[in-house]
Amino acid sequence: MSSVIEVTINNHVAHLQLNRPDAHNAIDGAIMNGLLDFARQMMDPGEIRAVVISGKGKSFCAGIDMNSFAEMASGELNSEREDVTAAMADLSPAGANRAQQLGWLWQEVPVPVIAAIQGVSLGGGLNLALGADIRLVHPQASLGLVEITWGLLPDMSATQSLRRLTSLDRAKELAMTGRRFSGEQALAYGLATEITTTPVEDALALAEQIANRNPDAVRAVKQVLNQSALVSVADGLQQEAAASQGILGSSNQVEAVSAKFEGRSPSFNDPG
Repeated sequence: MSSVIEVTINNHVAHLQLNRPDAHNAIDGAIMNGLLDFARQMMDPGEIRAVVISGKGKSFCAGIDMNSFAEMASGELNSEREDVTAAMADLSPAGANRAQQLGWLWQEVPVPVIAAIQGVSLGGGLNLALGADIRLVHPQASLGLVEITWGLLPDMSATQSLRRLTSLDRAKELAMTGRRFSGEQALAYGLATEITTTPVEDALALAEQIANRNPDAVRAVKQVLNQSALVSVADGLQQEAAASQGILGSSNQVEAVSAKFEGRSPSFNDPG
């Protein structure tokens, strides 16, 4: 990892920290590359069973670095520039271009991803957080889809994340106004899983709890629930049944039952 991305691994939990605290962890090229490189590594997570994303210092992420907007103002950054067209053609398995992968790749990662949000989480920073499976947010955090104030729409996958998390009218209002809202409001809108004054500590504790569950079942839960928004009820029930059938009686499922009866911590084998 680069110096602006720090990753520590403990008890099957990977903690990724954005490390530009003086810039409120704004996304520059190095952070973008570091996030995408790590997300791609997590497509085959090995012994990692959960991921926590947080920002060092006072904030989670202030969005795209101001230098990019300076390039837009000068006309240097536009849709015809070679690096922009290359980024648009760099697609993930789900069809997300390079910018959209900042948020959406975390949905493609097989293990759960938890965002711990404090300070500001704006624009691309909020797109990143919305791509996580779970968001723990400080009640006084400041969040916003501020792209519209720069003449843009949320284009790092938030349009797809929002429709799974909040009502369509609320999604439109937030994206069309760029209005900032608090962590408490985010909870009311369905964009925060929980509010807490210690989001990083609580996210790590939650990740460790999840990492102590059958990793086969945890991955199946994420996959089946993600698909539930895209398929019919009949297909969703079929996927649920197939996943359950594949896990029932497996070594990890037997270990979960044995550990529960014996009052001990389970020892699971990670999917390989």
